[in-house]
Amino acid sequence: MTGQRDATDETDLVDADAATVPETAATLRNGRRDVAEEVERRLERIESVEPDVHALVAEPGRADRLRAAAAALRDRYPEPRDRPPLYGVPVGVKDIFHVDGLPTRAGSDLPVEELTGAEGSAVAALREAGAVVLGKTVTTEFAYFEPGPTRNPHDPDRTPGGSSSGSAAAVAAGETPLALGSQTIGSVLRPASFCGVVGFKPSYGRIPMDGVLPLAASVDHVGVFTRTVAGARTAASVLCDGWDGDDAGTADRPVLGVPEGPYLSQASAAGREQFAAQVEALGDAGYEVRRVDPFDDVEALNDRHNRLVAAEAALAHADWFDEYGDRYAESTADLVREGRDVSVGELADARESRGALRDRLASAAAAEGVDLWVSPAAPGPAPEGIGDTGDPVMNLPWTHAGLPAVSLPGGRVDGLPVGLQCVAGFGADERLLAWAGPMAAALDDAFGRRPPEQS
Repeated sequence: MTGQRDATDETDLVDADAATVPETAATLRNGRRDVAEEVERRLERIESVEPDVHALVAEPGRADRLRAAAAALRDRYPEPRDRPPLYGVPVGVKDIFHVDGLPTRAGSDLPVEELTGAEGSAVAALREAGAVVLGKTVTTEFAYFEPGPTRNPHDPDRTPGGSSSGSAAAVAAGETPLALGSQTIGSVLRPASFCGVVGFKPSYGRIPMDGVLPLAASVDHVGVFTRTVAGARTAASVLCDGWDGDDAGTADRPVLGVPEGPYLSQASAAGREQFAAQVEALGDAGYEVRRVDPFDDVEALNDRHNRLVAAEAALAHADWFDEYGDRYAESTADLVREGRDVSVGELADARESRGALRDRLASAAAAEGVDLWVSPAAPGPAPEGIGDTGDPVMNLPWTHAGLPAVSLPGGRVDGLPVGLQCVAGFGADERLLAWAGPMAAALDDAFGRRPPEQS
């Protein structure tokens, strides 16, 4: 319990009318609002909700830093016609990304000087596009399962999900319209679902991972959180290598594939019921739905991916764990110890299986005429308590294959948001987000959520 608000009243913590990325950028670029005014508005929002949400890593001097950044940006781009696409747009950055001028702690107790590094390509790209780093967002320890203090803005007694907990909650709470996260199993799609925002994870490698503390390099992905699909497309155009806005494919509705069988049975009864309602709503909107069972080996797949993560985490943390093992949380320490028991052959097989699964899913989609897979973005709504970030099992196969995925808000269960996960073929990121806009609008029509931007 927060002791400060009624946990059943989310109106103060969820800003459903907050400006989207495209709206914020347009307002700042054309001068209808000065970037200094935008900073003050965000600082006021942080002061209002942070005592309850705890989405941001504490930063002494945040206000002075942001005011100086706003002044520098205004001086650099005095003419509206010269302003870059994200001019003045605030962005939260998960605290496993190195950001010049801010420490990286990764939710851990390790000495901060051990975790230093050069600012990576993703943060640099956002800055070059004019974005202002609002601050670091809370992560679970080293982007695994040990949670931080962040709470779900829709119900502070529930988890926002992990490991990108702070990024999802900050967008939901209106502290920022855009935030960076990462996904190794389900750390973008799941918290997006729990917090009722859009989460986008591109194809593996489409956004460079340099300047980001690794968990499992073979399956680590950079991802983004926004309020709308339009915002995700704007962010992707800046962040994704080789983004081609004209390569979005046909505007026709994609044929949807429902992955039935043991994979879907991993969702809760309530989650499956809401997913059925989402699929029905899309069917009513004119989408063709085909039912396929591409995961008859889902338990073995889950185990293989988790062993891969453990093995690569052990490699990434080898020196730190030898020196500071007693400072690791139990769950993270157990992961490293498990990874040290994974043989070289098992690790090689797990890495090889990524491409094999990608090919198998592509073949299944082609055989059944499926353009886009749809499934629950999480087993159900956010669990109670903040000691457990929820189960990423619904995201795991798609992450293992490195496929682009987006979570769209898709109604509520017991008053809490649940998302629809949409997954395209490898490299089809542009088509995925082009398709996702009309699908989000159909879900909004069916379930009553109507954000300012839907395309």
